Formats: sequence, C-alpha cells, structure tokens
Amino acid sequence: MSRIPTPATIEAAPAASQPTLQAVKARLGSAPNMVRLLANSPAALEGYASLSNALGKGTLGPRTGEAIALAVANVNGCTYCNSAHGFIAANLLKIGAQEIAANRAGGATDPRTDAAVRFAKLVAERRGQVREGDLAAVRAAGFTDAELVEIVAHVALNTLTNYVNEVFGTEIDFPVAPVAPAAPVTRAA
Repeated sequence: MSRIPTPATIEAAPAASQPTLQAVKARLGSAPNMVRLLANSPAALEGYASLSNALGKGTLGPRTGEAIALAVANVNGCTYCNSAHGFIAANLLKIGAQEIAANRAGGATDPRTDAAVRFAKLVAERRGQVREGDLAAVRAAGFTDAELVEIVAHVALNTLTNYVNEVFGTEIDFPVAPVAPAAPVTRAA
C-alpha cells in the first residue's frame, strides 16, 4: 500500500492535474498509479510530463529511452519502474525478452544502444561523476553532444520516478518484474 494516497481515478485527482492525466491516458490507455500518485502535486506531475514529452521528441528515440529506463530502474532498485518499463517495452514497443533482459543488466544487443545504456548506467551508479574515458567511449559509438545531454536527461527523469515510487511505495499496477541486481559497469580510464 502506498504511503500517500493515490487518487483512485483521474476525476479524484486535483483539478490542475486532470488534463495531464487525461493526456497520459490517451497515450498509454490508462493513467498508471505512478502518474496518479504524482498528481498529488500538479507542479511535480507537470514537471515529469513536460520532461517526458520533450525527451519523447528527442533524437534518441523511444527504444533507447526505454532501454535507459530499464537500466536505471535496476540501478536504483525500483521494482515499479522495472515492471512498468518492461511492460511498455514488450507491449507498446514490441521489444523482445532478450533485449529487455540486456537493458535491465545495463546493456543492449545493438552496439550503439549498448554504448548509450552503459553510459546511462554509469551516470546513475556514479551520480554523474563520470570520467573522460566514459565520455570518449560513448562518443566513439557516434553520439553527439546533444545526444549525450539527452542520455543524462533520461537518467534524471527515470531517477525522479524511481525515487517517487520507492519513497512512497507506489502500488504496482503492471505485471511485477522484480529488480535484477546488475553487474557493475567496467570503468573506462
């Protein structure tokens, strides 16, 4: 059970949060517990939705964004986000189980996506304290400075949702996928 109330419906949420919840429902088919819990603060919900929507228009694309979300959820130990993003990856983006497992472990089967996910995992594990060699490795995979900023923004967005879910114990409304401890990423020089 959640540590703070989760509005049971969109209509039960604060009026200022309802348009954002309706937009989420239109995109996903429902307003999941996490966004309804965030709706307790219209400002927090708007901030989350704005960054999420902006990154959805970025150059990384939804598949890389979901891969980063899965890796960060496992770094932060968030079963809610691991479950939600696993469901979204499999059912909305049609990503296979092998790729989802690789993402949860902090990598990917595609070399370019793998570089992005490994870098994102480093950012999350090291709380942003990456080294020049870490940046060089992801740049060598062809990522631009703009894409590097997007990777970090995806880490920040997912860390926000991970922390909200862990602090408040958001009730999981997706098929439960327990967090799998990920092996540490090898440090670059």
